Amino acid sequence: MRSILSLAVCILTLAPAATHGDEPAQVLTSLASREAYSQPIRPLSSQENLQFQLGRGLVRQSWIISPAEDRDIAGLGPLYNRNSCIACHAKNGRGFAPDGPEESMRAMLVRLSVPGKAPEGGPQPHPLYGDQLQEFGAPGVEAEGRAHVRYEESEISLNGGERVRLRKPTITFSNLAYGPLPDDLQTSARIAPAIYGMGLLEAIADSTLLALESQPKSGNIKGRLNRVWNMEQQRHVIGRFGWKANVATLREQTASAMAGDMGLSSHLFPHGNCAEGQTACQQAPVSGTPEITETQLEQMEFYQLALAVPSPRHQDDSRVQRGAALFRQAQCAACHLPEVRTSEFPRLAALGNQSIAPYTDLLLHDMGPELADNRPDFSATGSEWRTPPLWGIGLAKQVEPNAGFLHDGRARTILEAIMWHGGEAQESRNMVQQMSPLDRQLLLDFVDSL
Repeated sequence: MRSILSLAVCILTLAPAATHGDEPAQVLTSLASREAYSQPIRPLSSQENLQFQLGRGLVRQSWIISPAEDRDIAGLGPLYNRNSCIACHAKNGRGFAPDGPEESMRAMLVRLSVPGKAPEGGPQPHPLYGDQLQEFGAPGVEAEGRAHVRYEESEISLNGGERVRLRKPTITFSNLAYGPLPDDLQTSARIAPAIYGMGLLEAIADSTLLALESQPKSGNIKGRLNRVWNMEQQRHVIGRFGWKANVATLREQTASAMAGDMGLSSHLFPHGNCAEGQTACQQAPVSGTPEITETQLEQMEFYQLALAVPSPRHQDDSRVQRGAALFRQAQCAACHLPEVRTSEFPRLAALGNQSIAPYTDLLLHDMGPELADNRPDFSATGSEWRTPPLWGIGLAKQVEPNAGFLHDGRARTILEAIMWHGGEAQESRNMVQQMSPLDRQLLLDFVDSL
């Protein structure tokens, strides 16, 4: 931690500190390189800039197994999937799925649960494996096992003769250390989502989301909010983060990932990720109680709150404008909402009262049986998913060449992702399939411009 602090102080010394004053907030960045997802909003005060730099250091930190001399970065495990946040969120971007069963799940994880609900209403963890499979263990603690992804390939034809290959994943397990898994096990493979723009999504008022839920929809499109358990408030609230909008706040999302992916305990998740029956895991050394301090958690939260969103590109291009019209015509904008307004946001005032274009309504939509994981999560059913934001998506491959799309990374391109849409989005998917090759490319050019 001392090295991170020194780095931040050095940066503050070399660069002039931003001041609030009357300078308008800039929540977008025009950068379109591999660093496009790593830029701070402007302006930040000297103190906010320091918090941002400290948070960035922690997000990029490689954590180590206890016991260790440097207790500030110790606490990894005893069971874990990766040793840093950026191991999955490279450059703050999205993860990807393995190409086959022999590849490691480098930026992907597998959720586990059994039928029924936990006391707070969420998924019921498996008694021996918990709610997530852990591929690695500290010395003396057996890793839980390995997950493998196999694909069933199919091909569809689009109007004009283009053919698109789709791959549907199936998850299998090997080297299970804590006993066999039951036949009724519920699983869900998830790639890491991008983490920029999260502060702006948190700054959307609950009242705005309730209005979006209640407003009339067109055709088969419905949309509803997930109601989830808030660890800090100890009550059910609106969910907005996670693939199923199953987490209420960015702070809880961060603490949950630290516990689930790296075994690092915090005041929100004081027991890390040891399941009930994992004695060696529970008895392994710890570096502190908790291992992530409230200050560290606040710094990581602030870093994500203050990450800017890439500006849309080529908006004056007639092709992009025609693509935007086709996007609306195909009813994509009914869920991928192009305009929302944030409310007052004391945690970071610059995020408040902004008109933003996240291309999401943060609502759950039934996406049909082909995308269903059949794993309920609070009030979300096994076929419902939160509308993922599209802002900045055109730079996904620039930031991470392997970036995947959809919750399990099965889609390698935006077009593949569209062709997997079903349920409430079936009509939109059909319209894109039936477009002329030129119109379909214009729609894709528009999405790529975001």
